[in-house]
Amino acid sequence: MWALRRAGSPLRTRAHQVIGVHGFANLEVLLNADAKNVEVHHKGDCQKLDCCGQPKQSVFQSSFSSVRFMWIRGLFSWAGANSGVKDDEFNDGFSDLDVPPEADKNDPGLTSHESSDADTIDAIGLYEIEADAKPVELIKKASQSTLLKALLEAARNDVTGAVKKWLNDGNTLHKSDIFHAVHSLRRRRFFIKALQLLECVEESKLLDFGEREYASRVDLVAKVHGASNAEKYIEDIPATHRCEIVYNTLLANYVVAANVRKAELVFNKMKDLGFPITVFSCNQLLLLYKKVDKKKISDVLIMMEKENVKPSLFTYKLLVDIKGFARDIESMEKVIQTMQEAGIEPDLMIQAKIAKHYIFGGHCEKGIKILEQMEGDDIKKNRPACKLVLPLYAFLGKKSEAERIWKVCEDNGTRLDECLSAIEAFGTLGHVEKAEEIFENMFKTWKTVSSKYYNALLSVYARKNLFDKGKELAKRMGDDGCRIGPSTLDSLVKLHVDAGAVEKADTILHKLALNNKIKPLYTTYLTLLDSYSKKGDIHNAEKVFNNLRQMGYTGKIRHYQVLLQAYVNAKVPAYGFKERIKADGMFPNKAVVSLLLAADPFNKKNTISELHN
Repeated sequence: MWALRRAGSPLRTRAHQVIGVHGFANLEVLLNADAKNVEVHHKGDCQKLDCCGQPKQSVFQSSFSSVRFMWIRGLFSWAGANSGVKDDEFNDGFSDLDVPPEADKNDPGLTSHESSDADTIDAIGLYEIEADAKPVELIKKASQSTLLKALLEAARNDVTGAVKKWLNDGNTLHKSDIFHAVHSLRRRRFFIKALQLLECVEESKLLDFGEREYASRVDLVAKVHGASNAEKYIEDIPATHRCEIVYNTLLANYVVAANVRKAELVFNKMKDLGFPITVFSCNQLLLLYKKVDKKKISDVLIMMEKENVKPSLFTYKLLVDIKGFARDIESMEKVIQTMQEAGIEPDLMIQAKIAKHYIFGGHCEKGIKILEQMEGDDIKKNRPACKLVLPLYAFLGKKSEAERIWKVCEDNGTRLDECLSAIEAFGTLGHVEKAEEIFENMFKTWKTVSSKYYNALLSVYARKNLFDKGKELAKRMGDDGCRIGPSTLDSLVKLHVDAGAVEKADTILHKLALNNKIKPLYTTYLTLLDSYSKKGDIHNAEKVFNNLRQMGYTGKIRHYQVLLQAYVNAKVPAYGFKERIKADGMFPNKAVVSLLLAADPFNKKNTISELHN
């Protein structure tokens, strides 16, 4: 029986936000709150590198081996390599724009930027009507939609009333109206309103639903109520419309939740129902195992060869990331070569990832060559590259290059996404005043901006330990009505921890998470856990560790290692810790084995093999 039918190891859940409408109304009070009586209970359902030379030769043409080989045999052997201890000792993910993690200090594998929901499910919820339309066209048409305007103005729980009023005003509902409204609401992350709209249309029988409409509702149910409820909803879909795209949508949502068992069950059910194995479903499994169990990646690649499923651009993107994060540059280059031999050229996003992996893997000259290729002969004509190369030049410590790219943006009308990159880039370079200037200038053009732009500057303050500035910006976010999210909470916790106010950081984490119904990032908990561990505070370290587990973060050895370090620092024996690790289905790396030996006074001969038995 195929290996995917085996039960997966404990999984690691992607950090995501439970949709809420709460704001920052009490943030100032909370930031100044007494750290006593910290609310610790979480219900189970809470949800500088530098380089010199800049060679001109093309990396894609010069740096790869000339050996020819079959794509799959090479790929699954590379994907399975270095998947043991080494994988646990490096950080397997960071934001495309964030500063890279310091050596094994944080594990940002759960941040939302590295593999966003757009990588998995945003496209499949769209209807076939105008599915190939360009985003600019969609935005333009959505802005002209009177239905969308009515929905945006409606109260949160009065979508049905808004639709009825819109119809009573003499409007006629078409599928294109629903498409543009749902698409625009999703872009604004108004998932509850989008779901209520589809519920209203279906239950009132205003329009006949097709496969795409049902798939879109499955996706929104998963986003609002969880994937398990989306699975239950599928049972209510007419059998004739319970099709491949519906199950692909469910599969993708279980992947977003990093629920290995459920994702595998859905994949196998699709096979049992006679649906073909597609590159989309295979990519979902690759994305899942990239996060939780890299050893299974070779199983998927072998299956793709057997079923004659050709890899897509996204398949290669995942494989490039896997080998790049492992600092296995040679294998990463072979993946790129295989991709090109298949007639697929790297797009700007993949080029940016390749450059990033070169830079953080110590191959700065190769990274610079990729950046030159991304810029092309005239960066003004290749404008989309600006937002991608800006942070990479900053990581290289090349201030003049970052300033050159930013001037191109300023001289040709800055764009929001470029401002975001520039704030983070100049923050990385230590040019905080420039980052602040860019942030303030945004309001001269756009008047209001979303919380992620505040978060970018808040993250700069957190990295530079500018506590007072960070606190003031957080207050401003509340005054401006910004919605709190996991990234904001992460930066606030780091600000307070770096300022030595660990208990207050703990208070902020739990109260804001509960009050705003958000799920904190893995890295947020790890920041607190690491701080308590360094102090040898076993009680609070265990508390944070348990909160991690309650929030579904159970598939990484890293937090076991940090907790164990707390016992070592406190010079207290960690009785039964080996059994805890074993019971949780975890396999310790060398660092954990060493700590076990240091924390167990009765057994000085613990080995990896003993722990594995």
